[in-house]
Amino acid sequence: MSASVLYDAPGPKARTRNRLYTVVGTLAVVGLIVFVVAQLASKDQFAAAKWDIFNYANVRVAIRDGILTTLKVFAAAGALSLVFGVVLAVARYSDHRPIRWFATGFIELFRAIPLLITIYALWVLFLTYKSDLGVIGENNAFWALVIGLTVYNSSVQAEVLRAGFQAVPRGQVEAAYALGLRKYQVMTMLLLPQAIRSMLPTIISQLVVTLKDTSLGYIITYAELLYAARKLANNTLVEGEYPYVPVLVVTGTIYVLMCLALSGLANWIERRGRRAKTGIKVAAAAEPVAEGGLMDAADLPGGAGHGAAASEAATERPQTDDRSEGPGSPRS
Repeated sequence: MSASVLYDAPGPKARTRNRLYTVVGTLAVVGLIVFVVAQLASKDQFAAAKWDIFNYANVRVAIRDGILTTLKVFAAAGALSLVFGVVLAVARYSDHRPIRWFATGFIELFRAIPLLITIYALWVLFLTYKSDLGVIGENNAFWALVIGLTVYNSSVQAEVLRAGFQAVPRGQVEAAYALGLRKYQVMTMLLLPQAIRSMLPTIISQLVVTLKDTSLGYIITYAELLYAARKLANNTLVEGEYPYVPVLVVTGTIYVLMCLALSGLANWIERRGRRAKTGIKVAAAAEPVAEGGLMDAADLPGGAGHGAAASEAATERPQTDDRSEGPGSPRS
């Protein structure tokens, strides 16, 4: 039995096979987790002494500063990537060929270059010309990370918005032009609002990627969360061993919680967007017209019974002789 055009409902044998694959896959994942945990426990990685380091104030301060630094980079890179993503997406629809070519080349170039190479190249550039760049040179690692994240994620966001533009029915665009709207009005009043609303889950997903990519800052020695965690694990000695596993577990949990918080915010915004009162308001139904106020079909010109009604009215009208009336005398 076909469930839809693109998907056929599985039959009895397929359902049995899918259940078997599900059970086997679940057992394999659970077995792998149990094996890893057992290996770590055998090496005393879950000993209380190694987890006790998080009770120290300086460790908590280091993790807190790493979180704040990560959020600062994410806020700057996320906002800039959204702004430049909109600019690049609109530029790809420009009537001027050089602008359209520049936007297309920029998007394709920075989507193709690995993000780590972009960040590292910017960091080396800012270090080389540190004295000439002023403020940027003093914060070369911060700006290298922010600009690298911005150029890459703005290129991806531009492609996401372009997909949203193409999802808008062409008839709406043609109708807008037929009403006399200019191109920038069509873009700002029709295409952008619908594209952002339809592609909001993808936009938020890319922002989550931006948040996770801030961890690349440890390559250029920027003190974000991963760099702070690595420094903490390398400089803390507990019972003759470095607490890599506890630090990585805590750091990974913090990243997961931040991404879940961002996804929850996106879902809340999407739900509010669905509840928003948008569109044309339907007018209330008017009061029914009284029966006496309606014209009979027979009274309409050319309607059935029109001749009979007219002759009947002529019969009931009093006969008057127009010749007997003097000039200016009122007619009865």
